[in-house]
Amino acid sequence: MKTSYTQWAVMKQGHINWIIVILLTIHASLLAWSATKHSPNLNEHAHLVAGVSHWKFGRFELYRVNPPLVRMVAALPVLPSDAKYDWSGFYESPGARAVFLLGPKFLKENGRKFIWYLTLARWACIPFSLLGGYLCYLWAKELYGPLGGVFSLLLWCFSPSIIAHGQFITPDCGATALGIAAAYAFWKWLKNPKWLQAILAGLVLGLAELTKTTWIILFVLWPLIWLVWISTRNTTPLISWKRQFSQLTLILLLGIYLLNFGYGFEGSFTKLRNFQFVSNSLTRKKIDGQRAQEKNVNRFADSWIGEIPVPFPRNYILGIDVQKNDFENFGRDSYLRGEFREHGWWYYYLYALAIKVPIGYWIILGLTAIHACYAGSSGSASWRDGLVLAAPALSVLILVSSQTGFNHHVRYVLPVLPFAFIWMGQSALWFVEKKKFAAILTGLSLAWAIGSSLWIYPHSLSYFNEIVGGPRYGHNHLINSNIDWGQDLLFLNEWIKKHPEAKPLYLCYYGYLNPQDLDIDSSLPPVNENQSPDFQPPPGWYAISVNYLKGYGWRQPKNGFSYFQKYQPVATAGYSIYIFHIKESDLK
Repeated sequence: MKTSYTQWAVMKQGHINWIIVILLTIHASLLAWSATKHSPNLNEHAHLVAGVSHWKFGRFELYRVNPPLVRMVAALPVLPSDAKYDWSGFYESPGARAVFLLGPKFLKENGRKFIWYLTLARWACIPFSLLGGYLCYLWAKELYGPLGGVFSLLLWCFSPSIIAHGQFITPDCGATALGIAAAYAFWKWLKNPKWLQAILAGLVLGLAELTKTTWIILFVLWPLIWLVWISTRNTTPLISWKRQFSQLTLILLLGIYLLNFGYGFEGSFTKLRNFQFVSNSLTRKKIDGQRAQEKNVNRFADSWIGEIPVPFPRNYILGIDVQKNDFENFGRDSYLRGEFREHGWWYYYLYALAIKVPIGYWIILGLTAIHACYAGSSGSASWRDGLVLAAPALSVLILVSSQTGFNHHVRYVLPVLPFAFIWMGQSALWFVEKKKFAAILTGLSLAWAIGSSLWIYPHSLSYFNEIVGGPRYGHNHLINSNIDWGQDLLFLNEWIKKHPEAKPLYLCYYGYLNPQDLDIDSSLPPVNENQSPDFQPPPGWYAISVNYLKGYGWRQPKNGFSYFQKYQPVATAGYSIYIFHIKESDLK
C-alpha cells in the first residue's frame, strides 16, 4: 500500500494542478450557463432583497431563518445597479416573514430586469461551489493521495445536486462548501494542534455558522470528536490535553465571535427571557388575566434560565425559533410516492437521496466500503479520520430527519454529500493497487454517473436517477424543490416562441415571477373546486407546474388542477412544467 502511495506521490504536481483547474473551470461554466437559463426559484427573490436590506440598513430581520452571509455575497453586484426597491411592506412582529411581501414587490418594481440582477447575484455565489470542490480535492488528497483527491473533485463537480444548488443564491451550496471547509480546518488542527491552526479553524467555523443554522451542531459535535480523538492517543502527555483544551476553547469562542460580528452584534447577549418566541418548543401556555384566555409566552420568562445572556445574535436565535415553528405548525402537506399527509416520514431524506443521487455514485460508495474493509489498518486514513468525516454527515442527516413536522426539500441534507465524496475518494486506490475488476467497475460507475448527470443538465434540480425512470417520473416520488421550484418559466417562454399556435394559453405557474414580464400572454386555468371526477376544462393549451399537477396547494386550491393527471402532456418545459393540448375530441 505504501509503495503505491509513493508511486502516485511522485506524479508531477503541475499535471495535477492543471487537472484541478480544468475540472473547476468546467464546473464553473456549468453553473454560470445554468444560472442564465433558469427563472427565479421560489425563494431567490426573497433572499436577494433581504441581502440588499442587510447592506443598506445594517438590519437582519428579513429572512432570519437563515444567516445572512450567502445572500449578502449575492447582493454585492446588485447594490451598484439601478434596481428599484419598495420597502413599504416591511413589518416586524413575532414570527414575521415580511420578506415574502418585499420580495414580490422587488420583482414587480423591476420586471424583466430582475432576471439580469438575479443572474449577477447567482454568478457572485459560484465561488462557494468552487471552494467546496477544491476542499474535497485537498482533504481526499491528504487521505488517499493525489488520484483520490481528483476522484473526489470529480464527484463534486458533476453531482447533479451540487450543480443544481450551486447555481442559485439560496444558502444550501454555500453552507455545504463552508461546512466542509470548517470540518477540514478542524481536522487539520486535530492532526497538528497549534495556535495558528486553531485560529484558522475558529474563523472558518464562524463563516460556516453564517451560512445556515444547521451548523450550530458543530459547537457540540467538535468537543465530542476532540474527546474521542485525544483519548485514543496513548502517547499524548497531560500538558497536551490542557493546551489542546485551551485551543479548542479558542476555536469555539472565535466561531461565536465571528457569527456575532457577521450580524453586527445585533442583539447579542440578550437575556433568554426577553425573546418573543412563537414555536411550541420555546413557548408555553399562560392565562391572560385581563382577557381570560390562553396565550403563548416565552417558556423561560419566569425561570432562572431566562436570566442567562444568549451569546448569539438576536435574529439568529429568532430564526431558529421561526424555522422550528414552521416544522411544528405550518401545516403544509408532505408528499412521498404519491401520498400527501400533514406530517413527514423519518426515512424521507434517505429515500430522497436513494433516488436523487446517481446510481453510479451508489456503486462507488459500495466499492469504497469494500476497500475500507479490505485496507483495514494498513490504509493511509485511520478510523479517527473517518470519524471526523462521518460525524458531521450523520449528525446533519439525523438532525434533519428528526424534524418530521413536514418533509419537502432534499436540499436540507446537501451538506452530507461532500463528506461522502471525500471518503469515496479512496475508491481511486483500486487503480493504484491494480485491482483490475474493482478499478474497471469504479471507472464505469463514475462514467455512468457523470454521463447521467450531464444528460439531464441544465435541468439538474429535477434530476432523478434511473431507478425511478429519471426526471420524467420523479414527480411520482417527490415534488417541491426536488423537481419543481419555479425554475423553468424561461424554458416555457422559449417553447411558446417556437409554438405560436399554442393559443389560448392557460398557465398555472409555481413561482412569483409574473409571466407577463416575459410577454407570456396567459390566463389561469379553471379550478376544479368541488373535486368532481367529471370536471373538464375548455379546449386550449395548458401549462401546469408539476407541483399543482400532483395536487399541491400552495397559492392555489389544493387539488385544484390535479384533474390534468388524466390527460397526456404533449410537451414539457424543463421537467417541471407540463404542457397539455385539450381538443374538442378529448372532451366527453
